[in-house]
Amino acid sequence: MRIGISGASGQLGAATVAELVRRGSHDIVGISRSPERVSAPVRGRLGDYDRPETLAEAYAGLDRLLIIPTGEMGPGRRAGQSVAAIDAAVEAGVGHIVLMSSAGTRAAEEPDIYASYWTAEQHLIRTAPRWTILRMNYYAEALLQEARMSLAGGVLTGLGENRVAFVSREDVAGAAAGILSSEGHVGAIYNATGPGSLTGAERAALVADASGQPFSFLVLPEAVLRQGMEQAGLPAPIVGVILSIQEKFVQGGFDIVTGDVERLSGRKPRALQDLVREAFSGR
Repeated sequence: MRIGISGASGQLGAATVAELVRRGSHDIVGISRSPERVSAPVRGRLGDYDRPETLAEAYAGLDRLLIIPTGEMGPGRRAGQSVAAIDAAVEAGVGHIVLMSSAGTRAAEEPDIYASYWTAEQHLIRTAPRWTILRMNYYAEALLQEARMSLAGGVLTGLGENRVAFVSREDVAGAAAGILSSEGHVGAIYNATGPGSLTGAERAALVADASGQPFSFLVLPEAVLRQGMEQAGLPAPIVGVILSIQEKFVQGGFDIVTGDVERLSGRKPRALQDLVREAFSGR
């Protein structure tokens, strides 16, 4: 069976490729706009979402394909890329298309973060003969990066108290590899989540305990949070995305806990407590 990973040189793509290599017995193709970054024994192919003409050849002969959306922030950009990739895969005759999406995805208008995922999901369902969707929760790694940057100030900020089931990138990759390398997933929508959903106060307490420094969760009005990011020099599209994510936190869009990671990967997802402790060990 020939399995393709579209977006193979990105962090999630590379992690999924590594998971598949460990499982063995499959012909793996890494598709990227930088195919030279795909390492043996995986074969690299050029495939650029912004150059749809490259995708037909990149997806040719694949039995299964994982499409990983880019991190493009401009309104409509990521949705357009995903639709182009799906169309190319269908035209190339890929047997089974797996789409990486976001937990909580629902109908929304740009520039809402759900908009591109919803557009891609609906297009996949309408056009692909065999499909699966893997919706991932918010990355634990993103929270850890935010905590490190905020540690000196002593606070983790948000628009309101919330609960999030943070998941590690490796666990998302394990779930994706499980779908790609086994049967029984056609027409399924899975949610890759961590094993528990924690509040802002609870995750701040984890950081305080692991770092040995005072650290708390602080709710700020949107205008104040926006001003702080703008003063820090963040571009307007990035500010908008961060605020949209924070809104989804408060709305409960990432307060989703499932057993899908263990079901698909064969291992329990790592708890945020362990990831935080590991990240701040040896400080």
